[in-house]
Amino acid sequence: MATMSISPTTTAAVYAISNSKALSSFSSRNGLSFISLSSPRFKATGKLCRVQATVLRENEEKVVIDETFQPKSFTDDDDGKGGRTGGDPPDTSLERWVIKLEQSVNVFLTDSVIKILDAFYHDRDYARFFVLETIARVPYFAAFMSVLHMYESFGWWRRADYLKVHFAESWNEMHHLLIMEELGGNSWWFDRFLAQHIAIIYYIMTVFMYALSPRMAYHFSECVESHAYATYDKFIKAQGEELKKLPAPEVAVKYYTEGDLYLFDEFQTSRAPHSRRPKIDNLYDVFLNIRDDEAEHCKTMRACQTHGNLRSPHSHVENDIEDVSGCILPEADCEGIVDCMKKSLTSAPSKEEIRGG
Repeated sequence: MATMSISPTTTAAVYAISNSKALSSFSSRNGLSFISLSSPRFKATGKLCRVQATVLRENEEKVVIDETFQPKSFTDDDDGKGGRTGGDPPDTSLERWVIKLEQSVNVFLTDSVIKILDAFYHDRDYARFFVLETIARVPYFAAFMSVLHMYESFGWWRRADYLKVHFAESWNEMHHLLIMEELGGNSWWFDRFLAQHIAIIYYIMTVFMYALSPRMAYHFSECVESHAYATYDKFIKAQGEELKKLPAPEVAVKYYTEGDLYLFDEFQTSRAPHSRRPKIDNLYDVFLNIRDDEAEHCKTMRACQTHGNLRSPHSHVENDIEDVSGCILPEADCEGIVDCMKKSLTSAPSKEEIRGG
C-alpha cells in the first residue's frame, strides 16, 4: 500500500488556507473588509475626520477610529485596476467630485456645531456632553428610520438589518443621554433649550440629506461621532484620576452590566456578539465605555457609506441557506430618492413581466 508523507511546509500551507477561509467567513458575516495598503481603494481614501487615541486602561484593546469614508467605487483587484463590483458602471470623475463636495459640506457643518459648543461650554463638561448626546442620537431613532420606512413603503429598500442596527444605536445614545442627565448635565434650562432646538434643526437637515444621499448623511454622522469620541477622549485624559474616585451612575451600571445585552451588541457591527463586556467600577469606567461606544458608532457609520454593506452582527450564515425566495420582494438597488426615482422609471422590464404582457 502506497503511503503519502506530508511535510511541515505542506501542513503550514493547509493551515494558512484554512485560517484565510475562516477570516473571510467572519468578515462576510459582520460586514468587514480588509484593504491592503497598496490597493487603489486605500490610496483614494480621504483624510477627513481622522481621530486616533490610546486607551488608558491596561489590558484593554486599543480603540482607533480610522480614516473616514472610502468610496465604494474602488476595489481590491489583484491587477491594481479600480472598478465596481456586481456589474455596476465604472466610476466617473463627476461622482468623485460629488463625494468630495459632500464631505466638504459635512466637515463645514460639523465645525460650525463644534464652534457653538466651544463658545457656550468651554468649562462645563457635563452640560456639553448632554447637548452633544441630544444631538448625536437624532439620526438613529428619528431621521434614518423615518426615511427607511418611506423607502420600504415605496418598494425601494427592504433591509431589516438597517432598522435593527439603527434602533440599537439610538438605544445606546439614549443611555448616554440618561447618564448625562443623572450627572446634572441638563440642570440649566438654557442647556435644554439649546440642545432641543439644535436637535430639531438637525433632524430636518438629516432627513433631507438622507433622502437625497444616504452616503452623505452617514458621513455626516461619522463626523459627529468622531468629534464625540475626541471630546470624551480628551476629557478622560484630563480628568481620569478624579473620575476614578467617583461612583458610577446607576443607569450606567444597569445598561452596561445587567439584563439582556442584545442591543448593546447589535450596534457594534465590526465586532462579534458577546466580544465586549464592560466592567463598571467607577465614573472613569463609564466615560471610558461611552468613548468606546462612539468609536463603534464611527465604524458602523463608515460601513453604511457603502450602499447595502451594513449587516447585523447577529446575522448568521445559516440564515442565508434558508429558502426564503418566496418571501423577498424585488427592490431597486438605488441610493437616495432621486436615484431611486430615476432607476424606477428607466429600469428595463424583467423577463417575467415581458412574458406576462
